[in-house]
Amino acid sequence: MSNPMRAIEFLRLLPLAAFLLGGCAAGPAYVKPGTPEPAAFKEAQGWSPAAPADALDRGPWWTLFNDPVLNELAGQIEVSNQNVAAAVASYAQSRALVQQQRAGLFPSVSLSTSGERSGTRNAGADNNYRLNIGTSWEPDLWGRLRAGVTAASANAQASAADLASARLSAQGELAANYFVVRQTDAQAALLATTIEGYRRVLQITRNRFDAGIATKSDVLQAQTQLANAQIDALSLARQRAQFEHAIAILLGKAPADFTLASAPWQPFVPEIPVGVPSALLQRRPDIAAAERRVASANEQIGIARSAYYPNISLNGSVGNAGSRVSDLFSASNALWSFGLSAAQSLFNAGATRASVAGAEAGQQAAVARYRQTVLDAFGDVENQLSATRVLAQQLVLRRQASESADQVEAQMLNRYKAGQVGYSDVVQAQASALSARRALVQAQGDRQSTAISLIQALGGGWQAQ
Repeated sequence: MSNPMRAIEFLRLLPLAAFLLGGCAAGPAYVKPGTPEPAAFKEAQGWSPAAPADALDRGPWWTLFNDPVLNELAGQIEVSNQNVAAAVASYAQSRALVQQQRAGLFPSVSLSTSGERSGTRNAGADNNYRLNIGTSWEPDLWGRLRAGVTAASANAQASAADLASARLSAQGELAANYFVVRQTDAQAALLATTIEGYRRVLQITRNRFDAGIATKSDVLQAQTQLANAQIDALSLARQRAQFEHAIAILLGKAPADFTLASAPWQPFVPEIPVGVPSALLQRRPDIAAAERRVASANEQIGIARSAYYPNISLNGSVGNAGSRVSDLFSASNALWSFGLSAAQSLFNAGATRASVAGAEAGQQAAVARYRQTVLDAFGDVENQLSATRVLAQQLVLRRQASESADQVEAQMLNRYKAGQVGYSDVVQAQASALSARRALVQAQGDRQSTAISLIQALGGGWQAQ
């Protein structure tokens, strides 16, 4: 076989050599870190464990609240929220990095051409043309390149989990803000009714003052009470505007371009099945992201250890040269070369050892962050379960307190008209009744916001097929 043909055959065999010369990995094998996994949630008494058919795809979990307007708004988060858009771009960037790292496992082939004309005044000019195809390859004898690919893949998976976290966070924030707006609408309606009642009482008090039955201080107290209620209504309007603006920003819109019309509030709270704690490790995207970053940090140890071994590279080329363009296609003018090179650091003052130690410390830090994320997740779920149970009990008491305060208010007003009590007693009864009504509305809103927080703490919602 001619020398040029040998060179060509060598180039053809490089991909096969890339497959056969895969060396042993220098890094440690990855083992998922252990974490505390209690048998059950401490605060889950009264909840039924989620059956396999209950804990399904997270999907549009906000539909559990049976609110058509919320369903429409939450569906826009995916395409309009800028934080989600940034997470999508980061995920795409991570996937591209995986492809870039994987490309390093294979030989690179390049084509080069050149042409030049040179000579002297007496001898004339000569032409020199060259056409060359070359290839180079660094066999991954120590697993450095494969560790880079694995690390990039783990980072891409972490970015995918970050995207899920960003999406879930934006959806949860939107739902919470939406229900605050609806709760504010309910508070405003309650205050509007109360203000109208205060106006009637003020008129009654004025009539009694004109008739010489009531004192001027009674009229002033009635005016003060009405003004304070009107001030509270204005404060609610300001609060509603702020949350409406927040919803617009979550949807990727300028606040001036978004309006959420007032609507009746349905303080519905869905039943949320609670699975076993171990299922939380599979559902929470932040836990998945932290675990994948541990895997990536583990591969960095192998990359650092590979510096202890020599870098070996193979290269070869085949081409033609001649004084005319047509000579480039003549076999007699063929040129070829191939070779092997190796480089090994003999002394670097402990830089490699320090790099390995740094990678090992980074892996230990990633493990600690992963375990802390798991502990925080367990604590988050326990907190929301406790809040859900307590708020349900409080709601019953708030409703009883509101009904009793309403009766006291009506009785005091009747007794005042009959001249049996002073107006101060009426003011106190009215203030207590209004406070009890508003506390009842607040308790209903707290239950909804806690349900949203519990869904987020559990990693998403449950959808029945």
